[in-house]
Amino acid sequence: MTNDRIEYTILSNLFYKEEYARKVLPFLKEDYFVNRIEQVMFTAVFNFITKYNNVPTKDAIAIEIASRKDINDTEHSQIKDYINTIQDVESDDQWLLDTTEKWCKDRAVHNAVLTGIKILDKKDKTRTPEAIPNILSDALAVSFDNHVGHDYIDDAQNRYEWYHTKEKRYQFDLDYMNRITKGGIPAKTLNIALAGTGVGKSLFMCHCASNFLTQGYNVLYITLEMAEERIAERIDANLLDVSMDDLHVMPKDLYDDKLKKISDKTYGKLIIKEYPTASAHAGHFKALFNELALKKSFKPDILFIDYLNICASSRFKGGNIGSYFYIKAIAEELRGLAVEFNVPIFSATQTTRTGYTATDIGLEDTSESFGLPATADFMFALMSTEELEALGQMKIKQLKNRYNDPSVNRSFIVGVDRAKMRLYDVGQSAQSIVDSNQKEVEQKEVAYDKFSDFKL
Repeated sequence: MTNDRIEYTILSNLFYKEEYARKVLPFLKEDYFVNRIEQVMFTAVFNFITKYNNVPTKDAIAIEIASRKDINDTEHSQIKDYINTIQDVESDDQWLLDTTEKWCKDRAVHNAVLTGIKILDKKDKTRTPEAIPNILSDALAVSFDNHVGHDYIDDAQNRYEWYHTKEKRYQFDLDYMNRITKGGIPAKTLNIALAGTGVGKSLFMCHCASNFLTQGYNVLYITLEMAEERIAERIDANLLDVSMDDLHVMPKDLYDDKLKKISDKTYGKLIIKEYPTASAHAGHFKALFNELALKKSFKPDILFIDYLNICASSRFKGGNIGSYFYIKAIAEELRGLAVEFNVPIFSATQTTRTGYTATDIGLEDTSESFGLPATADFMFALMSTEELEALGQMKIKQLKNRYNDPSVNRSFIVGVDRAKMRLYDVGQSAQSIVDSNQKEVEQKEVAYDKFSDFKL
């Protein structure tokens, strides 16, 4: 066995370069090494560093391996010869790190392909061919992450630049929603609409999905309640500016013409995916992300899930755990999905029975689990009364807001066109529920405008 192989270089440097060993060891795997002797060597080194928090000596590894009962005399002799060849060889640290990372990626992909073949040949009884895209995606994603935390002193300049970097936000087409979120929703967040049955949870999400599509974003809409065609019908009504009733009598050439105009105005895509109620969880959604990337080269910018309470948990079975922990687990898994794929997630939840008839909803009206508000970044209530319904309006109330002060503009009114599944801004005169905080912020805005004019 020659010492010009990358496996030999990796194993040798695990003995002599502590910093290198600490960086690469979390990413190395025993099955990356093809040679049996090198597998045994790596396992011994890995166990030693894990247990003693220090790089081993050659003598220590020789003694550890000699105590193993699953190694025959021939292998013992080969391992002893291998250990004797190990020496400290000078090499560029960055080159060594980059080369090791590339080797890990290559080995991961190689093993993933072999695993896929094994699954296709039905030699793997635990996995089906549907698992292959995930296996390949995980292999392609192998990467060394050198970031081990934020150093308060050394990273001060980076932190200062971050303070002065404008965060990307996904803007609404509703003025007050942008006000209360400081210009829109950031990525890696979970945003929840709370409402009673029939008030407008799906309407709100379909309207926002339509708006983000027209802004050029890629939108993924997951439905566990209605059929894909029903969601598409609502989005059609919104974007084509026709009622849902008129959609069913519209001539095909007119429909095609309207759809072409929308297609010409945006470079974004909208994918709607239906799952059976209570059957899909964050693991399924992650697999869908990977499948869309492989089959359609589609990467969502924004994810809508209609709706959270009828998702499943990837960690718990519903019958074995109370609703508080179960719904909280779903919320945590979805927020983890938002962070992993760097997207904002919109979803919804039901009110309790008393909240359904209440004219002023609070966080206490969240059904099934108060753990959901604890996990969400932004939570707001959608409310409707007979009076508001007659006026074609809806009341929105902030319940939790990590983006802004929730006591400012706590409640406001938006217009609703249910036939076209659309929300819109209303004039200030329609804000009949304006509270003192809302008036106060408007006075501040007027004063700021005057000050800005003066400065100019």
